[in-house]
Parts: sequence; structure tokens; C-alpha cells
Amino acid sequence: MIHSPLEQFEVTSLVALDLPVLGYTHFSLTNLGLYTIITVYISLAFHFIANNNKQLVPSRWSISLESSFASVHGLVKAQIGSSNEVYLPFIYSLFFFVLFANLSGNIPYSFTVMTSMIASLGLSVMIFLGVTILGLQLHKLHFFSFFVPNGCPAALIPLLVPIEIISYLARAVSLGVRLFANMVAGHTLLKILSGFLAPMFTGGVIMAVITLIPFTVFVALIGLEIAVSFIQAYVFCILTASYIKDAIDLH
Repeated sequence: MIHSPLEQFEVTSLVALDLPVLGYTHFSLTNLGLYTIITVYISLAFHFIANNNKQLVPSRWSISLESSFASVHGLVKAQIGSSNEVYLPFIYSLFFFVLFANLSGNIPYSFTVMTSMIASLGLSVMIFLGVTILGLQLHKLHFFSFFVPNGCPAALIPLLVPIEIISYLARAVSLGVRLFANMVAGHTLLKILSGFLAPMFTGGVIMAVITLIPFTVFVALIGLEIAVSFIQAYVFCILTASYIKDAIDLH
């Protein structure tokens, strides 16, 4: 049983194996690794089920997939531009991975991948490094002009350039922390409220009837948390696309 609201975010080992290879090698499958694998397969299964198979009348799954693709395509086109849609597969895959990772965490007694700092910050740092390498590959040394604001007086350059560099480096953290904080806050709130409601329902008939009022609010918060799962996945992809645009156009 989970007794602490924060205990649900702990990464625990499910299966461990010690092998005498290269001195000592430890292999372990954690709940984080398991749900990451599950998220990947859920995303693949969704695309397999939503495959229309060239049918004239699309199914509901096909309509939802087409709508999702249109939304992500519109996001990439608006943020990066129609001439740079080569990055659409990456943003598209990123969107569904984050989305299903968030949605699967709403199932009771499951694990939310993005509530792990290793997953959320690791993903954001890798995106940051990839965007930086992309900018250096496209612009070479001219990429560093990104840290000099347009029209900046020469006397202020030594002051503003360090600020711009710190602001740029903060992207590697802020992108993941934003996703991590929103998912942790929502799940913690739901856990605390469920801990209060559970004993109230077992406190007698009258108390159970009265508890239906806060339980309605609790159900609404569950719906809000599901909506947050969609919103955070979309926001994460919007910011990633904007970072790619900065690397391409140096704005």
C-alpha cells in the first residue's frame, strides 16, 4: 500500500540480475523502464489499430489519429515553417510518447514516466543538445551570434551576452521541469484527496452520502488531470519546435 503521496513517484527495481561479467554487472528492470516500454508499445498499438486499411469510411480510431496528425502538423508548420517539415516525424513521435506516458499514469497504481526527473530532464537535455548541434551544423561559428541581441549597443554586449547564454542553457532544464512539475503536482493532489475520501466513504451511510459532494469535485479533478496530460504533451512539442526554429533561423 502507498502511504505517502510522494511514494508513487519512487523508481523501484522489479527484476534484478547480477552477472559475473567484466568483474560485476548488475541488470535491473525498474518500474520506470517497464512503463517506458509499455508507453512505446501503446503508441505503436494505437497507430496499428487506427490504420484505416484503405477503407472508405474511417473508424473513430482513424479519425482521432488523423486529427492528432493534423494538429501536430499545424504545430510544426506554424512554429518551424512549411519549408522545414523534415522535423515533423520527430515532433510527431515525441508528442505521442509524452501523451501516452502521461495518460497511462492516470491509471490507478500505475507509474507516470514523466514524474521521474531522469525521464523528463533526460528528454529535455537530449533535445537541447540536439538543437544546439543542429544550429552549429547549419551556421558553424555564426551560431554564436544568437547570443548577441539585434541592435544591441556595443557597450552592452559584455553584459547581455552572459545573460543570453544563461537563458539559453536554462532551456535544457526548464523544458523538462515544466512537464515534471505539472504531472507531479496533479498526481500528488489526487493522491491526497483520495486519501481523505476513502475513510469518509466507510464512516457510515450519512457520511458516505455527504462525501458524494467532494467526490464529485475529485472526479472533475481527474478529468482535469487527463486534460493536462494532453496539454502538457502539446506544450512540450510547441517549445521543442520553437527551439528548433531558433536553431535554424537564429531568431
